[in-house]
Formats: sequence, C-alpha cells, structure tokens
Amino acid sequence: MSTVFYDGRALINGQRVNAVNEQTFDCLSPVDGRLLTTVSRCAQADVDAAVAAARSAFEDKRWCGMAPAARKRVMIQFADQLLAHADELALMETLDMGKPIKYSRAVDVKSAANCIRWYGEAVDKIYDQIAPTASTALALITREPMGVVGVIVPWNYPMIMAAWKIAPALAAGNSVVLKPSEKSPLTALRLAELALEAGIPPGVFNVVPGFGPEAGSPLALHMDVDCIAFTGSTRVGKQIHVMAGQSNLKRAWTELGGKSPNIVFADCPDLDIAVEAAVGSIFFNQGESCNAPSRLFVEASIQEQFLEKAVALAPKFMPANPLDPATIMGAIVDKTQMDSVLRYVESGKSEGASLLHGGAQALTESGGYYVQPTIFAGVKPEMTICREEIFGPVLSVLSFTDAAEVVRQANASVYGLQAAVWTRDINKAHGVARALKAGTVHINQYDEDDITVPFGGFKQSGVGRDKSLHAFDKYTETKTTWIRIDSPV
Repeated sequence: MSTVFYDGRALINGQRVNAVNEQTFDCLSPVDGRLLTTVSRCAQADVDAAVAAARSAFEDKRWCGMAPAARKRVMIQFADQLLAHADELALMETLDMGKPIKYSRAVDVKSAANCIRWYGEAVDKIYDQIAPTASTALALITREPMGVVGVIVPWNYPMIMAAWKIAPALAAGNSVVLKPSEKSPLTALRLAELALEAGIPPGVFNVVPGFGPEAGSPLALHMDVDCIAFTGSTRVGKQIHVMAGQSNLKRAWTELGGKSPNIVFADCPDLDIAVEAAVGSIFFNQGESCNAPSRLFVEASIQEQFLEKAVALAPKFMPANPLDPATIMGAIVDKTQMDSVLRYVESGKSEGASLLHGGAQALTESGGYYVQPTIFAGVKPEMTICREEIFGPVLSVLSFTDAAEVVRQANASVYGLQAAVWTRDINKAHGVARALKAGTVHINQYDEDDITVPFGGFKQSGVGRDKSLHAFDKYTETKTTWIRIDSPV
C-alpha cells in the first residue's frame, strides 16, 4: 500500500503557507480516531491573500490568456497527475474521510481525473455564436470567464466535488479559490500541488482550508470574488445566497440536500435487482450522499417479499476496516456526524417506525466512527426520518397502493434532487418520471451516471448544474458585441 505525506498548510499563489494567524486544527481519521496531521486554520487574512493572488493571475492573463488548446493540454496533464498519484490520493481520502479504499481508488480518484480531463477536452470545442441580424449589423455572442471563482465543497466526496467545480471553472479561464471542508481537507490541498506540477500557473488555483464561519463566509462575502459555487447543506446554502447578495451580488450556485424517493411498483422488471439497487445505493459511501435514495416506496402487494430480501442483504454492508480492500461500507466522517445519525435512528424508533435491521454503533473497539446499516419499515410521511436528510446509512420504507398517491408523497419534500421508478410499463415509467419534481429521475436502475449529463436539483436542492457542458454556464459571462455595418456595395 502507498504511503502518504501530509502537508496541512494552505496553498496560496503557488506556495505552501501557514495561516497568517498561525492557527491550526487537528485532522482526525474516522477510521480509528487517530491524529493524521494539523491543518492551517485559515481566516479573513488568508482568504484576502488567496483572492488577491487569484485576481492578479486573472488580470495578467497568465491562464485565461492562453489559447483554449493550450489550457486543454495542461488540464489533461492535471488529470494524468491524479492517475499517477492514484494510490496516494486514495489512501489519503480513505484515512481522512473514512470511505472504503476500494471506492476511493476505483471511484473517487478515477472520477475526479475523468472530470478534469473531460472539461479540458471540451474547452476548445465550444463555439460562440453569431445572431441572425439584418445585413447592416454583425452581432457576436461570446463567452468570457468570470474572473475569480470561490468554491466551497463538502466532506463526503472531497475530490469528486472539487473536480466538478474547479474543472469547468479552470477550463473556462477563471482563477479559483477553493475552501474544502474542515472534516476532509487533505486531498484538496494535494490536488492544488498536482495542478502546479501539471503546469497551471501559480495563483490560478488556491486552497484555503478552515471552518465555514472563518474561511467560507469571508470567501462568499468577498467583494473581489465574482462567483461562489457551493455544495453542502440547504441551511448553509441559503446563507451563501444571502451573503452573495449582501456583498457584490456575485453569481451563487448551490447544490444542496436531498431526500430522494425510490418508487418500486409491483411490476418492476426484476425484484432482486431493485432490492440490490435500493440497499446498495443507500448504504454506498456510508449513506453520506446527497442523492441517496433514503425514502423507499414499495407497492403493498410486494412489500413483504421486498423487505425479506432487503433485510437478508443488509448484513453484507456491515461496516469494516476501510483499509481492507474487501470492505464495502466504512466509517462515518466524524463523531459529530455519527451521533447525528444515531439520534435520527432513535427518533425513528420513538415515532413508531419498525426497526428491521441495524440501528446501532458498530466497531466501537476501533476508536473510529461506524454505524450499522439500518432499515426502518412502517414509516409514515410525517416522521422525522422521512422528512429530514440524515446523511447516514438509514433507509426508510413506506408502502403505497396508488400511483397518483405515491407521486404526491414523493413530491411532498422540500428537496428535489433525484428519484427513481421501477416498472415494466413504459407509459407508467414516463408518466411518473414526468410528474416527479427532481433534477434526475432513474428508470429501472439507480445512480447510473456520466460526466456528460447535468447534476442538480429542483426546489431546495439548489440552483445550477454540475457536470456536462451546462456547467460552463455557471463560470462564464455571455457578452453581446453589436457591430454596425455600412456596406459599400
């Protein structure tokens, strides 16, 4: 297994630096609770320095002035650097965040590299437009980079979430200041080093680790930041929009929470596949996924059979050592999050749901933070576990008999990130999918995905879209140049 060297200092203007106030915070591993390293606790002065470096880099055009084909070559080299350091990055991600090493390597590193490569490849293939005007005018519609983009990402997919935002922002020619979560900051700092090694100029990509109120808020409020992109809780996302308005009315893009419904009709094509998807998707990444299908609606006539299969499959996901290549469910990111998940479990029991599996802390002797895969049946729409995002391995199962009613219940949420429908009936599949208020609706599968399709939600799941060419809309301004033509002919 690879070894890692931890450098918890910020990266500003191409240099590793301590926080101006010299403060640090401890970075603990959820695997066993041990100290990994100390990390710079950045604050206003550090954010100011990072934004100033990003602005200087943008204004002197050391990056945005490159031809798109030149930026493409650097972005591809950046992606190659991730793959060349895949073992190191995967180990760092697992130790810092708690996910199984097999997924850190096969999913997180690979997906982040693919994202960076894809946007690098795309940037010299996007054409501007000429408007259909009269012959007396030439109207050009062009995209321009915004300038300085602030990025704040969560702790559950540190590399992937960072890549989804920094890749299109950098490819479009912007400079970036990234604030990773204080719960999992290490790979973000390493990514910035690899970007430098790939040829991204100093000042173009800066990383300021720290806490939300101390580093995130100054970034969102900064008068010289042109755009803020955030993934995280709906509560904080609302604050981001307020801060954008309070400051310079910067563009604000937020990808927020979810409570995704997974609807299984009695005529689903394959019950075993539906069970595997329902259980595997909620327990993947320890349930710490905004798009996790945490509300499972099963048609009453097949519910007993479905639940028997689900409960029989659940022990496969009992948490184990994340460093074991055979492990498929690892540690919750920290004690605070573990305690939050366990409180939701207690609320489910106290409000009358039937606990079919799990519901307790696991591997207590490890010193880490683990929760058993948990399944509740008999869940009612008004229960807390059915309404609020738990962000842990907890599945709530509800019964239904009528298609219109299950759509109403599925949509009865402040969230609208993803959803799924399982049925053989193509008319039912399309009809229900169209009626569901969600950014993505899966049919007869869950969570199949690709960088070519947009990711984002309706309602309080946020605004804007990550991934696909649509992401360029978030990090570019559209300019019209109108030219008067006095034809001599």
